[in-house]
Amino acid sequence: MKKAITFIALITLIVSCSKQKKALSNAELFAKIDKEIKENTKAYSTLKEASETIGHRLTGSENGAKAETYIYEKLKAYGFDDVKYQPFEVESWSRGEVNLSINGNETKVVTLGHSPVETHVTGEIIDMGNGLEADYLTNPDAVKDHIALVYISILEGSSEGLNNLHRSEKTALAIKYGAIGIIIINQVDNGVLLTGTASVNGELIKIPAVCIGKEDGMALKEKIKTDGAVATINMTNKSDIINARNVVATLKGSEIPEEEIIIGGHLDSWDLATGAIDNGIGSFAVLDIARAFKANNLQPKRTIKFVLFMGEEQGLLGSKHMVSKAVEAGKIDNIKYMMNLDMAGNPVGMNAGGKLENENFFKELGETIKQNDSIFKNSFSNNSGLHSDHQPFMLEGIPILSVHSNLDRSIYGCYHSDCDDFNLVNKDHLTNTSRFGTMILYGLANADVLPAAKMDSQTTKEFMIKNNLKEKLIIGGDWKWEE
Repeated sequence: MKKAITFIALITLIVSCSKQKKALSNAELFAKIDKEIKENTKAYSTLKEASETIGHRLTGSENGAKAETYIYEKLKAYGFDDVKYQPFEVESWSRGEVNLSINGNETKVVTLGHSPVETHVTGEIIDMGNGLEADYLTNPDAVKDHIALVYISILEGSSEGLNNLHRSEKTALAIKYGAIGIIIINQVDNGVLLTGTASVNGELIKIPAVCIGKEDGMALKEKIKTDGAVATINMTNKSDIINARNVVATLKGSEIPEEEIIIGGHLDSWDLATGAIDNGIGSFAVLDIARAFKANNLQPKRTIKFVLFMGEEQGLLGSKHMVSKAVEAGKIDNIKYMMNLDMAGNPVGMNAGGKLENENFFKELGETIKQNDSIFKNSFSNNSGLHSDHQPFMLEGIPILSVHSNLDRSIYGCYHSDCDDFNLVNKDHLTNTSRFGTMILYGLANADVLPAAKMDSQTTKEFMIKNNLKEKLIIGGDWKWEE
């Protein structure tokens, strides 16, 4: 009997010691993660496969639906039991035919998204410089019943400290001041044409919006100075109510499952090319980070939702839908952080937007990553912009997180253009996004105490003002604070 008791005690001691086995430190765990991802990453190969077999991923198109299914099946294959589509109804838009004639001469042009289904306008072209509010206020009637010409960025020689606006916001201003059309000059050399939405809210706009190349645009500005110019814009487009789907995979937290960290990237792209950079490198990194969590058996304290959004390019439609559903269900406070990867790559640091209570959390996390690989420089900032899927979460006061990218500058010339293809993708840079992104996400989701809490309405307002976002939000109809 005594021997039996001793044996049972020994077994109990062994089991107890096993349970008390020391957990890996972040440094040890990150080294393990790093090795696995370097050996097994699928980010580059899946993006290549999708680019070759699907092509562009325009929301509402057959290609877009194929991309949604592709991601769903990959997440299932990676071992996620909880993978769901989150459907939403959207007014889709796709381009048809467009023709721009200036003083009787055909000009190379591309239509900007959400232009009218059909329009035929002729009018004098008025050069409105940068297309900012200040440019209109000097002569509020200058573009009334005319066609506005604006530069997509800030012109060389402009006043210092100007805050540039998004193409959709410049279009909204042209409409506000009575223009019957808008021509936007791209900033990229060699005649590259840019598309993208000209709508601030994802709805059809009232006037045709087009983009012309930089060289044509600068020549046109000079022509207007001496002789003036008249343009005719003819276009047809398509618009229908369709269903699109966010794809959501959930990894339940081990200790605080009711608290959620969302990592997202928009899967959709424009249709001029495959959208490998915008946002293949972000969305397929999210997919690979999800794979790495399963492959490394990572089980953080908080629940993580890996989200591939649709409809970002057409007005943040998928992310707005997710936030509105969370608000309706009374679960918006469950979302503690939103990490967004949009054209993000080769990270060297982090940006944490919100009211930080512990900035050192990110610096210490970054230092651990840097010790694992010194190409991560551990730079840090606390700010934010608009026009990506973090925006609806941020407007609800949810802290946001992104990375400081260190990508080849040359790829940005193909933004929203017909050269945004897979040949631009750097495999090592994409792998680095998976490596460091997995470490950042795990460190955040497994924190004892999160470094920032949800901001109340007043604090959110102050954060928007601090980041010079008030004017843009007013133009876009998203400023919800009365003065």
